[in-house]
This record gives sequence, structure tokens and C-alpha cells, in this order.
Amino acid sequence: MKIKHIISLSLICFVFGNLSAQNPWPQTTKTAKPWTRWWWMGSAVDEKGLDKQLISLNKAGFGGVEIVPIYGAKGFEKQYIDYLSPEWMKMLRFTTDKAKSLNMGVDMAVGTGWPIGGPQVSEQDAATKMIVQTYTIQPNEKFSEKITPKDEKQKDLKTVKIDIVTAYNEKNEAVVLIDKINGDGSLNWKPTSGKWTIYAVFTGKTLQKVKRAAPGGEGFTLDHFSSDATKDYLKTFDKAFGSSNYGIRSFFNDSYEVYNADWTPDFKEEFKKRRGYDLSPYIKYLVSNEENEIAGRVKSDYRETLNELILNNFTKDFTNWAHSKNSKNTNQAHGSPGNLLDLYAAVDIPESETFGSTKFDIQGLRRNAEDINTKEIPDINMLKFASSAANITGKSLISNESFTWLTEHFKTSWSQVKPEAEQIFLSGINHIFYHGTTYTPADVQFPGWLFYASTNFVPQNSLWPNIKGLNSYIERTQAVLQSGKSDNEILMYWPVYDQWASPKGKDMAFKIHNIEKWLHPTLFYENLEKLGKSGYSLDMVSDKMIGGAKSENQNIQVAKNGGSYKVLIIPQLNYLSESTLKNILDLAQNGASIIFQSEPKDVPGYFEVEKRRNELQSLWNKIPFQEEGNLKSATFGKGKIVFSSDVEKALEYLKIEREKLTDTGLKFVRRQFDGGKYYYIVNHTSKEINQNIPLNFFGKQVALMNPENGDFGVVQTQDNSVRVQLKSGESLIIKASENIDSSIPKWKYVEKTDAPIVLNQPWQLSFKEGGPELPKSRTLDKIQPWTNFTEDASTQSFSGTGVYTTTLNLKKKNADDYLLKFDKLYESAKVIVNGQDAGIVWSLPFEINIGKYLKQGKNTIQIEVCNLMANRIRYMDQNKIQWRNYHEINFVNIDYKPFDASNWKVQPSGLDGEIQLIPMFYSK
Repeated sequence: MKIKHIISLSLICFVFGNLSAQNPWPQTTKTAKPWTRWWWMGSAVDEKGLDKQLISLNKAGFGGVEIVPIYGAKGFEKQYIDYLSPEWMKMLRFTTDKAKSLNMGVDMAVGTGWPIGGPQVSEQDAATKMIVQTYTIQPNEKFSEKITPKDEKQKDLKTVKIDIVTAYNEKNEAVVLIDKINGDGSLNWKPTSGKWTIYAVFTGKTLQKVKRAAPGGEGFTLDHFSSDATKDYLKTFDKAFGSSNYGIRSFFNDSYEVYNADWTPDFKEEFKKRRGYDLSPYIKYLVSNEENEIAGRVKSDYRETLNELILNNFTKDFTNWAHSKNSKNTNQAHGSPGNLLDLYAAVDIPESETFGSTKFDIQGLRRNAEDINTKEIPDINMLKFASSAANITGKSLISNESFTWLTEHFKTSWSQVKPEAEQIFLSGINHIFYHGTTYTPADVQFPGWLFYASTNFVPQNSLWPNIKGLNSYIERTQAVLQSGKSDNEILMYWPVYDQWASPKGKDMAFKIHNIEKWLHPTLFYENLEKLGKSGYSLDMVSDKMIGGAKSENQNIQVAKNGGSYKVLIIPQLNYLSESTLKNILDLAQNGASIIFQSEPKDVPGYFEVEKRRNELQSLWNKIPFQEEGNLKSATFGKGKIVFSSDVEKALEYLKIEREKLTDTGLKFVRRQFDGGKYYYIVNHTSKEINQNIPLNFFGKQVALMNPENGDFGVVQTQDNSVRVQLKSGESLIIKASENIDSSIPKWKYVEKTDAPIVLNQPWQLSFKEGGPELPKSRTLDKIQPWTNFTEDASTQSFSGTGVYTTTLNLKKKNADDYLLKFDKLYESAKVIVNGQDAGIVWSLPFEINIGKYLKQGKNTIQIEVCNLMANRIRYMDQNKIQWRNYHEINFVNIDYKPFDASNWKVQPSGLDGEIQLIPMFYSK
């Protein structure tokens, strides 16, 4: 055992470094490894199954799990364990102890399924909505109708109460009547003239239950706007956990998917306290479909109040509670009716989410229309809400629920996962959670238990033997992206009041599923896109953050450990509060640079609007703009304010440099560490890039680092540029340091290649693991997929590992290295040369250096190919073999229809086309 431990540790030192002076890689941690959402179906877990799966995850390179109990599998009801019961807590303790012994971490959801809720949520604490009823009354008419809820579902609820009753005449004159309502709902009032419309607002309940709940977790969803409801809810966890956190690193809350929750019992009082006026006389403008200025202003105030309530009464309370357990908390703010930046910033680990498939230009990347959801495309700028909040406030980890519905079930390869992960990294996120892994009892057969909306990162996946390739790549990359802190130079204000001022609707939820409505049409988004493509790095900032910012040494900083920014951009907008403009001018007064794309047109909200309008205009008039070509500028105190519709010209004027490397099509994200900077660079273009690229920072030494295989080496810079060689789909890390380490070896550039050796000799094909049965071995005259042999039915249904073996007579070994290049690979492969493990080929381009394993003369090359699960699932459905049998939604396809693979085409499996061995020569 000691010998094994020493070998393992030396391998870690070699791959990840910081244990040796020769290695520039930062030291890895369990947090740098990918984590996975871990669904406990029915919480039907036992120690044997937990032990087996944690060991499998650990060996595959996972750093931790996030426990989310959900509905269960049919036939296993006797094994179900109620959520937070003593037995459940016993299983949790076993899990955290086992994970600790494996140097893994454990997070858990504060609830089952989603959204947050459960049996402890009383009617009083349940998600609340406005019930709006209107009545008409004529002059001198005795109003005989009772003003009580008409909805039968609400009538029997004890907590339903009337909050607002206001009458309006045809001149829109309002009379508040709440004190004219008797206990039985009768109205003690009649108008003397004109026709009147009465608006009555009741506090009602949405009656929404937790979705996909696990046993013991069923119940109402929570009222996120009530501090009492939040605290009552968490008392159940206090009882279960006692004084311990049971080894939980972070308590997790899923995305806000609470429907029609637009009120809380004390909303009227909170509104008056926060907005300065009584909502009752203006209720018509909130609840009716009128689209006028008053409606827009009242709705803006209403939405701002909801924002403050969810921030202070749920999010901050949740954070404080987690801290009381000596744990962190993780929260998905998206979907909430609040300022996402402030909500993300109020927790320890802000978490975003990717849903669907992105179109990349990478050569050979499969993206079949029938296997993707064309309506859901991840957007890098949506992800930046979470990373911006973290970067600005100095949080070291930004997580992401990753690869939800990336493709249809059983058709996702690791090569498809990689560019999606890279886009997540490019957004500034550095802590990926796979979505995900389902717990399966140790004795349940293929394909195990599965969750309906998952990319199946499970040991039963036929691609599992090669997942270490993907996980090692993510680990190396995240080790870098978790080092130091973000190095973005621009802050861009998110004009949320332009959203809140819309006279349409009531509450406004900022969802990832409708960004085409609230984000894409805005000039704010247009600026994000343009500046990102031009090579600028930016974070989004809220009014609240600007209010807490300071300017020192011409830089803007919101939090002590947060980012330091060179400029604040106020994009074209309609509404800006006078208080935010004052805070912006204070920053300029103390040395900050500010860019306005337009003059703010107005203040948001209804209270004292004329007074605040005048204040806004007075503040704006204090800026002494002078014409300078196509823009205006002003010296303001120690700072500079620029006014220009062309933001890039304004940035040039302020000498804010962009990273010109993006002109090549490369994408990047930059981090700063003590004594240098990291550039993470990705080639998502269709072309190979072999050229010098400019960088804004070099330091005294530049090293290149390959996150896919761990290679590294120092390079010479020339004319403020560094040479990179990146094929389509590849990535690279550049470490620019002020410190020189002469022990780091020189980077190896490929200067030339000789004619490729085509491996067109006979191959042996055999099968080592998988099912439903192993196809027979055969000799191939040429490389081809095993699915080509249609006469053998087992080749059409097999999912697992096929082994291609051949011998190669290398007459001379005179090249510096040899590249083994695959034309087509379905889907990943482990390469073994002369009995030695040469590595895993799992991402595009499908190639691997094997020179150090070759010898002159006879060589044996073995390629162990893993294919998709799809063909075996197709076989099971064609033969009516039961494998999906769950409560709740059971199992659906990517279009949320009942899943059936029986009519699928057979997915090609194995190797196809040419395999080449390319002699390579490095620069000297």
C-alpha cells in the first residue's frame, strides 16, 4: 500500500506541479476537479452502493458530489428513506466520511427536487400570489356582492386575506376602501356620482408543490419574499443536523422556478417602507393591462421591492444560516424576480446553468439536428451574471450546472462536452458541476437508474473508461482558473430599471430560458457581444455595487478582494436613479474613468418623480463636457468622463487596451496571480492557428501549458507577441510571469512533418467489455467501424469497448516525435503502444503523440475504443426490455415526450477512415 501511495503522489506532482521547481502548473485540489450533481432516487441508498459509486467517481477523477434527492424507481419502494430522517442522516454521514477518506467533497441541496420547499412549509409560509378581482358599481347603487375570493381552491385556505380595495371612477380618481370592508366581505360604501370600478387584491397561495420531490420532501414551495418563511423552513435542517454540518461543504439551492408567486403577506407594508408611498391608490396600474407611464413607474417600484425582499428575506438569510453551520452556500439566482447580480453576490458560491447545445465551428464536431434542442442555446453573456458578481465581490469559486440536455440521451460524447465546458470557462466560471450522476444500487443492471434531464455521467456509461481524459482536462484548467483572481478591466452597468419599467405584466423573472425576450434585444447585450469579440474583458455591475465602490489609483474596486477595474461603462439607457448617478460622479471625482453611451433620460419609479428628475438633471449638468472630435469628454475631479455613442472609440480615447489576439478568432479569459497573469486561450474556429499573437502582458518569462496532457515549456517572445500552434478545437494556457525559473524546459514547437505512415495493414478486432453480448473477434483488411458488419446482429446492439490491434514495422526512428492521427473515432480511445499506456484520445482533433513509446523495428499498437450507449438502449427498446420504470415523469426524450429508442439509427462505433503516423520535428 505504501508503494502505491508513493507512485500516485509522484504522478500528481508530474501532472500538476508546484511540488517541483520545473513545473509551472498550480497545485491541484479536489475543488479543481469536476464535481457532479448526484441524484438519490427515492433516497433508496445503502452503504454498499454509496461506497461503490464514490470509489468509481474518485477513480474517474471527480472531486466531489452534490446530493439532490428526487423521486424513486418503481419496485424499490421498500428501500426508500424519508428525507432528513435519522436513517437518511446516517446515510449522509456515511457518504461524507467515505468522501473524506477519498479526498472528495460533498454538497447537498436544502430540499428535494426543486424548487425549495417540503412538508415543513405551512400554508402561511407557502409561495404567495395576488388574487385580483374587479367589480363595477353605479352611483347611489347599494353594492350587494361580497368582496371575497371567488377561486374555490382559495376559499378554504385560512391564510387568504384581503389586502387592498380601491375604487376608480372614469376620471381615474381613486378612493381607498379597505376600511369600508366588513368582516363578511360586504362593502359599506356607495358613490354619489359616476361609474366606478373596484379593484380588490387578496393574499392568496400559488399551491405549487415541490417538483420531482423525494419521499419525505413533498410539500408546498416556499415564499421566498418572507424572512419568517425562510427561517421556519431552515429550522427543520437545524433539527436534523443539530450542532454539526455532517461534513457538508456547501448547502445548495436550485434555480428559482416558483410560478405565479408575486406577493407576500406583508408586501403592502414593505412597499410603503421601501418606496415611500402607499400602493393602494395605484393598484390599478399594477394589476391592469394599461400601458402608460404611471403603470410603468408603479410596476418598476413593485419589481424593485420584490428584488429587495428576495435578496434580504431569502438569499441573505440562507447565507447566514449556512455560515451558522460552518458551511458555505451555493445558489442559482437565475429565474428570480430580482437583480441577478446582487442575488449572486449575496452567496458564497454563485451558480449559473447551461441548458442545450452551442453551435461551434470546430472541424469534425458532431451536432445532429435530431439530437439537440434547437430552441435552447447556451449564452456566454448569461453565464457572466454569476461570474461578474463573484469577480466584483472577490469570491474565489463560481460554479455551473453543466451540460443539461446537451444532446439526446445516450448520444453525448466527451468530445462534445469539451467545447461546452470551454465556453463555461471563457465566461469566467471555474467550478463545473456535471448534470449529472444518478445513484444506482450495486446490484442493479445496465443501464442503472437514470434521471430524465441528464447527460449521463454514470459508471454504466460505455464511455466511462475514458472519462478520465475529460476530467483531467477540466482539472488542469480549473486549477489555473481558480488561482489568483479575475483580471477584467471593464465594468459595465446593467440598466435593470429599463427592464423593470416595462408597463407589461407584473413580476419579472430573469430566466435562462427566455433571454431572447429580456436580454438579447437590449443595447446592453449588443455592447457585451461587441466588446467581447473585440478583445475586451468585462464584468457587469449593479446599482448596489456601484454604491459600494471606491476609486483608488484611477481604478474602481467594490470589495477588498474583488477585481480592480480601469473604467465603468454606462450603456445607452432610459432610466438611471439620481442616487446611482451621484455615486458614479463620486467615483469620477476620486479618479475613476467613466463612459456614458447616452444621457440618462429619466429616473425610475413614481415617488417624488419631479424632484428626483430635477436632481438627476442637475447632477448631469455638473459634467463640463468639451467636444473632442466625435466624442465629448470632461475632467471631473481627479477622473475623466467620456460621452460617446461608440463605446470602443471612447475606450481607445481613454487608452484602455484590448487584447488583439481575438482578431485571429481565438477566445480567452485572463487571470492575475501574484507576480503574473494566466491566459486561457481556446480555438473554436474551423482553422488551425499557427502564428504569433499579441498579448497585453508578458512579464519576464512566458510559459505555454497544455491543459489536455499537462505538457509545458518556456518560449521566447518577439515584438510583444508569442507564437501559438492551435488546431481547431484545441486550447492552451499562457503563463506570463515576472519571475524567471530557468529550470523549466523549453516548449516544443512543431517545425515540420514528414510524409505520414498510413496504417493500412490488417487489424485484429476483439471486444473486452460491454453488452448485451460481446461480438466475435475478427481480422480486418482495413480499419472500419464494427457496426459495418451488419450480418452480425451483436455488432448493431453492442455498447462497450472494442480493441483494434496491429503491428507496425518502423524501419527507422529518426523523428523527434510521432503523431498518431485518427480520421474518424466513434467515440473515444485508450492507446497502448508496446504494452505501455500512451494516453486517451477523447477530444477533437483525434490525435496523440506516441513517439516515446515507439521503437525501431516491430511495434504493437492497440486501440481500445469506447462507443455510445445508444445502440444497446436501442436494442433494449426494440426487444421490450424494461429499463425505465420510475415514478413522476419517468423518462422522456429531449422534446419531453415519452422516450423510445427503438426507431433510432445504429450509431457508428469504432474506427473509420485512415489512421496515420506522422513523423514530427521540433524547433531547436
